[in-house]
Amino acid sequence: MHKHQSNSVIPDEAYRNQPIAGALFILGASFMFAMLGTLVKVVSTSLNNEMVVFFRNVCALIFILPWLAHSRPSGGIKTTCLRLHLLRSVAGLGAMYCFFYAIAHLRLSEAFLLASTSPLFIPLIAYVWMREEVTYSAKGAIIAGFIGIVLILKPGFGIFRPAMLVALATGVLVALAMVTIRRMSFSEPAMRIVFYFTIFSTVISAGPLFWSWQSPKPEIWWLLILIGLLAAVGQFFLTKGYSMAPAAQVGPLSYGNVVFATIIGWICWGETMDLLTWAGAFLVCMAGIITTRRTEAHVLVDAAVGKTPDP
Repeated sequence: MHKHQSNSVIPDEAYRNQPIAGALFILGASFMFAMLGTLVKVVSTSLNNEMVVFFRNVCALIFILPWLAHSRPSGGIKTTCLRLHLLRSVAGLGAMYCFFYAIAHLRLSEAFLLASTSPLFIPLIAYVWMREEVTYSAKGAIIAGFIGIVLILKPGFGIFRPAMLVALATGVLVALAMVTIRRMSFSEPAMRIVFYFTIFSTVISAGPLFWSWQSPKPEIWWLLILIGLLAAVGQFFLTKGYSMAPAAQVGPLSYGNVVFATIIGWICWGETMDLLTWAGAFLVCMAGIITTRRTEAHVLVDAAVGKTPDP
């Protein structure tokens, strides 16, 4: 197996053997992302999706740049994988548009749950693109996960909403972004991947503002800044957590965002889930955990800054 290039995110073995600290960072990141989703739902009542996505990116850029400057990757920012960086950025940005749209039109728990299906699609995309073998246990988990998705979507029950497919598209696009990161991970340090995604996503998301600009109210500005801060801190916590303990140990805790989103949705909007959705949620989360445990740890470290629910 290729050895990942050294950088400040990939620590030595002694540093990686801190499962409790790593778990706390992952749970902290999950809470940050759930709060981010909550604020997105609030500001979406006043601003269109294009505005929310752009200001999430530009505010996060402001907060992330000092971290990137401190964690300068070996070899600087020069890359031979510009097309892959662009693909990763387009996929991640597309996932962000889909996710924020889903948050505005679905229950918070539903949006987070369907957006967290990326582990089910990663093995399929990796097989088609990179011819990576899918184990029998992973195949079984994927089938169970798709049964869970059907239980959540409930086609034919008269309560299906198109926004659910948009939320599901988030999981597909995040999976594409993570497989692209895997493709680059043998030559690109994690910080360089973060740099190009941050720059590309900010520049590209500025384009739609030429025809969709809205002037935010003064109180909304603070919420937009807070969304960017939560995104930056959440990404840092997620990367830190995966760097302090094996991904197989702490990775399942990333589904904490679904739990936090469910609790917040119930407290703030009285949102509840029916029994079929709970059953589907169980299958999706269990299937995601099984497939995640078979993903290489260094891939998850690199992908931490692009994992749902904040692509």
